[in-house]
Amino acid sequence: MDTQSFFTEEEKKTFFSKYRLLLRNLYSFLQREDIRKMKSLMQRVVALDCYGRDKNGINGLLRNIDTALIVTQEIGLKRTPVIALLLYRPVLKKIITLEDVEQTFDPDVTLIISRLLKTSDLYARNTAVNSENFHHLLFSFAEDVRVILIMIADRLCLMRLGKQLKEDDRIRLATEASYLYAPLAHRLGLYSIKSELEDLSLKYTDRKQYDFIKQKLNETKRSRDAYIAQFIAPIKKKLEELGLTFDIKGRTKSIHSINNKLKKQKIEFESIYDLFAIRIVLETPLEKERSECWQVYSIVTDMYQPNPNRLKDWISIPKTNGYESLHITVMGPQNKWVEVQIRTRRMDEIAERGLAAHWKYKGIKAENGLDEFLTTVRAALEAKESNPLDLMQDFKMDLYKDEIYVFTPTGELIKLAKGATILDFAFAIHTKLGSKCVSAKVNGKNVPIKYVLNNGDTVSVITSPAQSPKRDWLNFVVTSKARVKIKQALREEAVKAAEFAKEMLQRRFKNRKIEVEEAILMRYIKKKGFKTVTDFYIEIAEERLDPNKVIDEYLELERKEKEVNDHIEVRSAEDFITTTEVEEISTSKDVLVIDKNLTGIEYKLAKCCNPIYGDEVFGFVSTQGIKIHRLDCPNAQEMFSRFGYRIIRAKWSGKGDNGYIVTLRVIGRDDITIVSNITSVIGKESGITLRSINIDSVDGLFQGNFTVMVKDTTSLNMLTKKIKTVKGVKTVDRLNS
Repeated sequence: MDTQSFFTEEEKKTFFSKYRLLLRNLYSFLQREDIRKMKSLMQRVVALDCYGRDKNGINGLLRNIDTALIVTQEIGLKRTPVIALLLYRPVLKKIITLEDVEQTFDPDVTLIISRLLKTSDLYARNTAVNSENFHHLLFSFAEDVRVILIMIADRLCLMRLGKQLKEDDRIRLATEASYLYAPLAHRLGLYSIKSELEDLSLKYTDRKQYDFIKQKLNETKRSRDAYIAQFIAPIKKKLEELGLTFDIKGRTKSIHSINNKLKKQKIEFESIYDLFAIRIVLETPLEKERSECWQVYSIVTDMYQPNPNRLKDWISIPKTNGYESLHITVMGPQNKWVEVQIRTRRMDEIAERGLAAHWKYKGIKAENGLDEFLTTVRAALEAKESNPLDLMQDFKMDLYKDEIYVFTPTGELIKLAKGATILDFAFAIHTKLGSKCVSAKVNGKNVPIKYVLNNGDTVSVITSPAQSPKRDWLNFVVTSKARVKIKQALREEAVKAAEFAKEMLQRRFKNRKIEVEEAILMRYIKKKGFKTVTDFYIEIAEERLDPNKVIDEYLELERKEKEVNDHIEVRSAEDFITTTEVEEISTSKDVLVIDKNLTGIEYKLAKCCNPIYGDEVFGFVSTQGIKIHRLDCPNAQEMFSRFGYRIIRAKWSGKGDNGYIVTLRVIGRDDITIVSNITSVIGKESGITLRSINIDSVDGLFQGNFTVMVKDTTSLNMLTKKIKTVKGVKTVDRLNS
């Protein structure tokens, strides 16, 4: 292999080191001639520069080797997916053919490559998932889960290389990972990968908050370790006395989950009690798993007082992604609540490696939940009229849902998303049952279809032949299966109604002896603001549009078009001139320059995040024109992931002297002088004016919102620093809106 021109010296060492590690991981799974065949093919494709560097300078072959190591070490896939991963790009570049691969290896390798090729837009370098190619992603997911596992590994590989990516690519990749790939990893039981994707995403989209939490964790590490050792010691001694084989350790929660707690509970870092969890992993044979886990539960709760409301038994009833564990929360030393997770080595491997570990332990409560999920995916894809945006939203909803367990009258267990209603339950049993559902009996009591189910409910559905799906059902069902089936039924009804309305309108035209020109009618429908012709006919069918009025307006449009055609003038190209000069930026992408002197381009500052001069921003093309958002806008993640094609790079120009409204949230000790001291600091700052104050005091804690007018981020940051020095002030945060 000619590696001299292909690799730098450092890359060459790294490659051969990782290549040897990959072979060691796969050695017992490879066939006799695999290594020789792979070496021969790799020499051929490297010589033809198939794995050249991408726009960020990342070596393609090194990236593939890194992804292959994640696939084997962290996900647990073996020979076939790894060979397919390494040969995917040469096939894509047409350097080797699928026939070559099949002759050299076997049809299963070819099958995975062909399925990867179907998602080539998604798997291409640094691209983001948008609503259109999400359909392809779901299709490949339903067809072969190994393809999605490879793509999750590839995204994790890229996220780890984040520093080498350009900022635009890094942010787009981070939002895509947290919006889609982390939930998919969660759904497939890959908890370690899910947590790492979320942490890296936070690091790249909100570095300030990431560094703040990381610093706080480092500051409290010594005291946390000491507490964990104190908590573990008596449990460890008792388990050893009983002769159990086990590992026990404390595990700090992810930065992303800590950040979520800070946001959701609106508390300070010091107020989070469950920064870590204690995990007890037992080495025990399959037949003793449940009894030994409950034995450990008994030991822990004998030593420490349990909170009965925080018991989670996923051993008796595993999660749909196969997760098994026993979670309890107990009162530890110093009156602190501590979460304890009890599981076996098999359960721990499934929790870390998810779906791939199920294949190792085939036949043990394996893939029922995933099969149900994939069945729902296939059903949604079969409804070809499905809106990709709806699909995205529905499946994102399903990926992270907590679960409840309810029973049919015969005692069959049904798993549903938390918040599921009677309708969700009915559709989970059968589509016809859901479509005809009018009410139900829960634990013997009559309840309506909107009734939200609880853990352990026994449900008996009541149907009527006259019932059919209604549009308002979509407002209260929470499972994607129910939503997909309801939308499918509503579409079928809408198509029938539209056909009827179309025939009726044609009869009306005929009765008035009017020859319809299809092109003019289409222009009329578009002018009226309808996105599709079906929407237009549905308006007529539901009597929101009068057919006689439609005919009159059609005739008026026809008359005007004929008049224009009669008087049209020929104009030269020189008559057409541009009205606005916009600064040109010499980059590969267009950049919107935000300047108060810019004319001809309409843009507005988004109210959801109130950007000011100096903020890192981007433009979003909406129906109301271009909106400017901050990169850390709470809506940025969804906009990048779902509407990547509408994103415009943006930068500020000129000076931020117009003044921008910003609200600062100040929390501190309730003191009679704190307000006057803060307002005094604001009053002394040149170019900053105080617009309004809203203060509150609860249990000795001062909370105030100070709305100020500033000229840019520099003056805002200076003001924030000075407010933090005021005696009694604990935190100062900028509010989004």
